[in-house]
Amino acid sequence: MGATGRLGRAGLALAAVVLLGLVAACGGKVGENGRFGVVYMDAQGFYAGVRAGMQQEAEALGHVPQLLQINAQGDASKESTFVDQVSAAKVDALILSPASATASVPAIKLAHSSGIPVICYNTCIAEDSARKYVSAYVLGDPVRFGALLGDQAAEHFRSTGKAEPKIAVVNCEFVEVCIQRRQGFEQALKAKLPGASIVANQEGATIDDAVDVAERILTAHPDVDAFYGEAGGATMGAVRAVQARGKIGQTVVFGSDMSTEAAQALAAGTVLKAVVDISGIAVGKLAARAADQVRRGDLKTYTVVPAPIELYVGPQQGGAWLTAHPDGVP
Repeated sequence: MGATGRLGRAGLALAAVVLLGLVAACGGKVGENGRFGVVYMDAQGFYAGVRAGMQQEAEALGHVPQLLQINAQGDASKESTFVDQVSAAKVDALILSPASATASVPAIKLAHSSGIPVICYNTCIAEDSARKYVSAYVLGDPVRFGALLGDQAAEHFRSTGKAEPKIAVVNCEFVEVCIQRRQGFEQALKAKLPGASIVANQEGATIDDAVDVAERILTAHPDVDAFYGEAGGATMGAVRAVQARGKIGQTVVFGSDMSTEAAQALAAGTVLKAVVDISGIAVGKLAARAADQVRRGDLKTYTVVPAPIELYVGPQQGGAWLTAHPDGVP
């Protein structure tokens, strides 16, 4: 498709996106402080936090851009269509959590070749491509992320006297960071408990899929001692499966990504024992700041921007999170 075709459809499509998105002009003329194209993988949870964080940071910087936003739902083709549109519209920056390390490359390359700085958060394309086409990557070290939970799982089983726990993984390994999370989890777990074993590893990134996957695993491995959920949907799906199968007191869950439901489960103390989290609000702030730095020319080469990682253990910390996040935005 030629550039003329892209421009012809971009105006209409972007009008729809603006209606769905957050227009933050603080009085004044819409778009006078620039426009950012933003892609989320979901509309709630972590990604709602990212959106809130970007808005807060933009207001703190004193010049709030118009945000043209889409929930791509992890769909690389939907993501590509949106990037095509905002590239044609010449936004000031593209901020996204790419759906795929490989399938998202052409869209990001298009934005880069259109002169639009690209900022990844949470996930990104493969590093060799990122170094060519991405200006900044806001990332909580995924190996350390998994290692914090693996270490906590080892401590839990040590305290219960179980030296050879059987653990099942519900994964999101269609993105590279989830593979790295598992690697960190396994390394830390087996460093303290060499007899621990991973008896299953299956994909279940959304809650509904994760419930089905975890229930199938419990059928195949009724003696599984724990689940490791690599992302929020995987975590809560595993918790629900343990509850539905009457495995409370037998199978526990160690999970990723805080939410109101996760904090409530952690506060209950029966199934979910620990959660590792990277605050969506913190990531949104860092992404907005990086976009502003790139736009001003302060970031000229590919830069990894570290995001803070937090570990929550036990009922007290689950309850404290609920108190600190009454709106449920992580």
